Amino acid sequence: MTGWNIADVLEVVAREVPDAPAVTQGDRLITWHELDDRSARLAGFLAARGHQPHEHVAQYLRNCPEYLESLVATIKAAMVPVNTNYRYGPDELTYLWDNADATAVVFHGAYTDMVEETRARVSRVHTWLWVDDGTSPCPDWATPYEQAVTYAGPPSTHARSGDDLILLYTGGTTGMPKGVMWRQDDLFMVLGAATSGRYGDEQDLDFAATRVARPGRVHLPAAPLMHGAGCFTCIPFLARGGSIALLESASFDAVELLDTVERRAVTSVSWVGEVFARPVLDALRAEPDRWDLSSWRTVTSGGMVFTEETKRGLAALLPDLVIADVYGSSEVLSAARSVSSSGGGLQRPGTFRASTAVTVLGEDHTPLSPGAPEPGLLAFGGRQPLGYWKDESKSAATFRVVEGRRWAIPGDLATLAEDGTITLIGRGSTCINTGGEKVFPEEVEDAVRRFPEVVDVVVIGIPDDRFGEQVAAVVQATPGVELDAEALRKHVASLLARYKAPRHIVQVDLVPRGPNGKPDLPTAKAMLDHEAIR
Repeated sequence: MTGWNIADVLEVVAREVPDAPAVTQGDRLITWHELDDRSARLAGFLAARGHQPHEHVAQYLRNCPEYLESLVATIKAAMVPVNTNYRYGPDELTYLWDNADATAVVFHGAYTDMVEETRARVSRVHTWLWVDDGTSPCPDWATPYEQAVTYAGPPSTHARSGDDLILLYTGGTTGMPKGVMWRQDDLFMVLGAATSGRYGDEQDLDFAATRVARPGRVHLPAAPLMHGAGCFTCIPFLARGGSIALLESASFDAVELLDTVERRAVTSVSWVGEVFARPVLDALRAEPDRWDLSSWRTVTSGGMVFTEETKRGLAALLPDLVIADVYGSSEVLSAARSVSSSGGGLQRPGTFRASTAVTVLGEDHTPLSPGAPEPGLLAFGGRQPLGYWKDESKSAATFRVVEGRRWAIPGDLATLAEDGTITLIGRGSTCINTGGEKVFPEEVEDAVRRFPEVVDVVVIGIPDDRFGEQVAAVVQATPGVELDAEALRKHVASLLARYKAPRHIVQVDLVPRGPNGKPDLPTAKAMLDHEAIR
């Protein structure tokens, strides 16, 4: 056995605090004993279906106890969980599950029709587990999830290891989704270090038992579990006997979040910048005396930084709250952070304190000295993924050996001050970050061009106070045609996830391009500033 295996640790927690809550959502409460028992039965069911170690199981679910339950079952069976963006359309789902070599999919009933469109195109998948959400009956080609978690046959006996993988698919910045391969040992150690777990390099389950708190802390991931920012933040809390409080609403509701913090005595919340922070601040300002939020100690934000104005507003209303902006990605997780509080002051957005495993590389890919004025590529050492699933070229481009040391280089430009402060300059690509979701412009451009009356298009991101950026398109149509902007949006949404459809569309006589045919982005942005947006 090599290193830490997350399933081993969670089984220790279940033995230590069997009657404590593990997952809650609304009125549902699942104890640690129930989580361990149901996930073990599901692992046995998968083994009985012929699934072997290291096969891949996709979670196609909104936030729910079954998401965490099926993830735990997968790693109990020495299989590999695969996150799935529930906003994807059939082409995107087909690509992801085919690329991931998925052999089983756990899906909410609401997605039955989407699975029907995709199922024949992913021949490796031979187990479909239907989670009842009250929207549709279980199709005859699927197994009800509740039937699988009450399986009474022999348990899975597959050997587990710290080398077992968790596959995290990210929309990325350079094209189709990529599967980031995390060894469980590396992932557990990185997450444990971020929360002062003080775990040693070798798995020690007796020590893990001493880290189980009574009572455990309550964590609320406001972001979808399908993203690393949602799911991975749960692992260190679970490993120490805490519980996860999930929201019920399909779309974010700030009042529900505050109600849940009060009801479940939540101590920690994770979210994605302004998309979540601004509505919470607005709700608190509207009814400042409505909630008892004395349990709430920390909020962690990743994916996009929220503004200094919003931080100040939260600090004024919640003076005991510590706000942590986390710089990270699917490839490096929590690599640097800025911490703000009413007592300790507010960090300037875009600046982070780097760990000793972070540096900035110059044009020759050698580390720049702290304090160097020129920007360079951020590079992260220490424990990191093995690479991208089935993509050696992109793995080689992101994970590079410099002066005998392996670095993860996700593509962000920054300067590094003498005191270790990172100041982000920008991403070295045209990726659009809208509410923490990554959108690849060329993918949207291809979808827009498939609209019958479109001749040419350039897609870019434009600033947005709440979402960070919004998807915008400068479109050239067939001469004499006035484009129907709403019809164009619906067309794109029928091919891609809805959030990728342009929110802002400008029709022009000629899309601006340089002599080499590449888009003239400054001119396109100026057009969006000055032309009529629809």
